[in-house]
Amino acid sequence: MTAFSPLAIGPHIVQPPVVLAPMAGITNAPFRTLCREFSGGKGLFVSEMITTRALVERNDKTMQLIRFDETEKPRSIQLYGVDPVTVGKAVRMIVDEDLADHIDLNFGCPVPKVTRKGGGSALPYKRPLLRAILNEAVTNAGDLPVTMKMRKGIDDDHITYLDAGRIAVEEGVTAIALHGRTAAQHYGGTADWDAIARLKEHVPEIPVLGNGDIWSADDALRMMRETGCDGVVVGRGCLGRPWLFADLVAGFEGTGGYAQPGLRVVADTMVRHAGLLGEWLGDESRGVVDFRKHVAWYLKGFSVGSEMRKRLAVTSSLDELRAGLDELDLDQPWPVGADGPRGRTSGNNRVVLPDGWLKDPYDCAGVSEDAELDTSGG
Repeated sequence: MTAFSPLAIGPHIVQPPVVLAPMAGITNAPFRTLCREFSGGKGLFVSEMITTRALVERNDKTMQLIRFDETEKPRSIQLYGVDPVTVGKAVRMIVDEDLADHIDLNFGCPVPKVTRKGGGSALPYKRPLLRAILNEAVTNAGDLPVTMKMRKGIDDDHITYLDAGRIAVEEGVTAIALHGRTAAQHYGGTADWDAIARLKEHVPEIPVLGNGDIWSADDALRMMRETGCDGVVVGRGCLGRPWLFADLVAGFEGTGGYAQPGLRVVADTMVRHAGLLGEWLGDESRGVVDFRKHVAWYLKGFSVGSEMRKRLAVTSSLDELRAGLDELDLDQPWPVGADGPRGRTSGNNRVVLPDGWLKDPYDCAGVSEDAELDTSGG
């Protein structure tokens, strides 16, 4: 087995070199807790996306999202911002108030409400704006490492990742994660791992992490071998499967044996996940309602009738959720084929951009703090 070096994110050593991708509405503190428990505390687990304007204005929802469990070390926050000054203020706030140990910047989100403001995967097209944001972030971060996550570009005619990678190195970014798709692809098609390899060759000075189509530990190991990247970022592959992080540790450490839990273990994990959400939100019913989005992911491949699936997806208490699960055949083994793709798969979307965005990659007029989202979570 090939031995892979630990991943260094500033002073933080990540071994195995595995990172939980920030996902809006998913990678909150309860889900991160589950993933960390399965990994034995190994890896790096990043918060869902936090908008810089909302953080600076101390939006109540945002202040909830940046709460970390006392066992989370290092504490990683992902920020989204379009205005360099606001990004700088948010980073300075994080440093001054000791809110995190690592800051990641989002330049990869493809959803319309982000790109129509010039944010996420639209932003690296404006090279001077990207540089200004990175400069403000790194300057205000002090000793905290700043990383960034991005996509290949807006579409096949507007590829930005190599220019963005070079700008990141010049501005002092610690590491870069690349999702091998364009914004137009969203989550459709196949991730371009060759682009990850090209970025690694282009910016040998800093670690490059690969993201896209990692559905198993073997996929992660194959990406590392084929691209030469320094680590992997796992997103949709762990939806309804927080134990994927146990598999990743086993794969990288060569201990063998991947988790293939039967339905009984899956059901117990579902109830624990919903319970953690309730504790985090301060209300059991709110936690179970928030958990509903996870039900189909957890039950993928298991023999569960459509009516029961619908029933479980509208539960509003832990007792109701547990009772429904107990009616299933909990002796079912892990289903064949359940390790594959999950989550969103749509692709070939028109990217919603500000008027005239593509006319000139160096003209940043019209982009201001008004483009900042005022709420967090993607």
